[in-house]
Formats: sequence, C-alpha cells, structure tokens
Amino acid sequence: MTIEIGEKVPSRQLKSNSGQEVSLNDYRGKYVVLYFYPKDMTPGCTTEACDFRDNHDSFSDLDAVILGVSPDPVDRHEKFINKHDLPFELLADEDHQLAEDFGVWKLKKNFGKEYMGIERSTFVIDKEGNLIKEWRKVRVKGHVEEALNYLREVSN
Repeated sequence: MTIEIGEKVPSRQLKSNSGQEVSLNDYRGKYVVLYFYPKDMTPGCTTEACDFRDNHDSFSDLDAVILGVSPDPVDRHEKFINKHDLPFELLADEDHQLAEDFGVWKLKKNFGKEYMGIERSTFVIDKEGNLIKEWRKVRVKGHVEEALNYLREVSN
C-alpha cells in the first residue's frame, strides 16, 4: 500500500552512509525532503544530487533535512558523497522496502529491456512526520528549485 498525502510516513530503518541505522522518525521537528533516485554515479542522479548540494544551506535555513534514497549499498553511497562533496545523508534501500512504501519501485523500460527500479521522485514530510507534498516522475532540471520554493511557502 502506497503512502498518501496527509498520512504518517513509515518508521522503517535504513542504513545511512554514516553507518547508522536511520528512520524517518529520527527527524521529527524538522521538514524532511526525501528524494528517491535510481543509481549513484549516473548523469541524471549526479546532477540532481549536486543541485541539492548547491542549495543545501537554503534548505537548512528552512529547517529542512535532505535525505537521498536509492537501492545502492552504503559503500557506493560513500564514494558518491566523497566524489561530489554531498553534505547530506544517503540511505541504502537495498531491498526497496521504503521505495515500495512510497510507490516508487516500478517496472521500467530502457533500450527495450524491462526491469524493476526507482522512479525518480521527491517527497516533503512535515515536522510531525506526515507526507505533505510529492513530485513523481521528476525531471531533474529545475526540480530542486521547485522543491525549495514549495518549502519556502509552507514554512512561513
């Protein structure tokens, strides 16, 4: 069952690049910008991560935490963070349970092949742990600015 706007987000534990087990509930009292992306080190995912990096201070000023989620293992996340100097945590959803909770684990097609993978999506969770905004099938260009503008509106 996919989480809907207005519902509490699940408290599933995922391993972070910091080596810690992290739950979305750990961030109560802050906004959470939770973005799902297909794979570390790929062009679109790198652009998106770097856009979030470049706007990290603006999100922090709005009392928001950025969390990236992909099925990649923690060691790959660490390489991605180090290569691009990412100032936020990346969570390893290797069994794609959180992706399924949010309805972003989808059948995809690429060059005639079908496979299961992450549909690039972003979610905003309020300070009480409720889902308040979602962007599905995200196009990278301009997306981070759109998410930032949304947070500016709701945090005032």
